[in-house]
Amino acid sequence: MNLSDQHFLRRLGARIREQRTALGLSQLELGRKCEVHRTFIGSVERGERNLSILNLRIIARALRVGLADLLPSAE
Repeated sequence: MNLSDQHFLRRLGARIREQRTALGLSQLELGRKCEVHRTFIGSVERGERNLSILNLRIIARALRVGLADLLPSAE
């Protein structure tokens, strides 16, 4: 994974964290809504995980936002 990819994943994770905290959810609560472990959510938010589009869709639904709302703008 190149530096640009890593930067993208960190920005994606930050957007997920912003949405989660805006709803007042802990990583554990979001993990339960998505049926994944809280450590999965943490690794996504830190940009350490290259998650599948299906997992991203599950997270977006749990956060009640569209996929596009989570994706950082292309630079």
